[in-house]
Amino acid sequence: MEGFGEKQIFMHGMVNIAVRAARRAGEIMIRQLNHLEALEVTEKALNEYVTEVDYRAEEAIIEVIYDHYPDHSILAEERGQQGSNEFQWIIDPLDGTTNFIHGFPVFAVSIAITHNGQLEHGVVYDPLRQEIFTASRGQGAQLDNRKIRVSRCNTMKHSLIATGFPYRGNGKYLDDYLAMLKSVIATSSGIRRPGSAALDLCYVAAGRVDGFWEFGLKIWDIAAGALMIKEAGGRISDFHGTDAYLESGDVVAGNPKIYAGLSKLLAPHVKNIAGRP
Repeated sequence: MEGFGEKQIFMHGMVNIAVRAARRAGEIMIRQLNHLEALEVTEKALNEYVTEVDYRAEEAIIEVIYDHYPDHSILAEERGQQGSNEFQWIIDPLDGTTNFIHGFPVFAVSIAITHNGQLEHGVVYDPLRQEIFTASRGQGAQLDNRKIRVSRCNTMKHSLIATGFPYRGNGKYLDDYLAMLKSVIATSSGIRRPGSAALDLCYVAAGRVDGFWEFGLKIWDIAAGALMIKEAGGRISDFHGTDAYLESGDVVAGNPKIYAGLSKLLAPHVKNIAGRP
């Protein structure tokens, strides 16, 4: 029992460091918001942007991590893979860059920690609302240290569903996506597209939306939020119902009832998407 207790304290310390790193990145974003006209923006790929804030926020996060865990490995959106260790920190320094560029107030910092490839901890920080979502495997999910659970909505017709539009190289699947969208619009009580997958997943975990789907995401978009949903009692998978969503970037999630209903609605339209190279 003594060893177990020591492990719990050690793991909790990682969450604290992730929170500290996320807050530091958030401060950089907030300071820049009043000077967006001077922001340097680069288009990495079609409809995929990066700013100096992305780079500065990422460096700030990594600096905090290395101050405490210099041997751990990093997988970051801008810097890529660094190091090799049983512990890996998966970082999206600014999820919702397009929103940020336009001053649209939906963006977040996402940090996940894996141990030997298994998700252990997740932190997502909304710097505008100053909301911190945290989760640790087997210990539940919290919003500002208060336990959260997925919604109790049990019918698609009463559900509020979040999504993300195809972009990057996924525009060729737009017709498939629109078929999905049409099915969900006809069956649910509403659709929302805020523009930050990390926050969308946290909102599922907190019961603010009942379900979510998107395809073509990256691991840093998904990792922390996926753990939130699992620890909040929800379901998340790829379009085939498997746990390969971190690799494919294809996600369907929700409370158990809405996850099942949403998966069924999307199933007729996923052949081309799920089979893409």
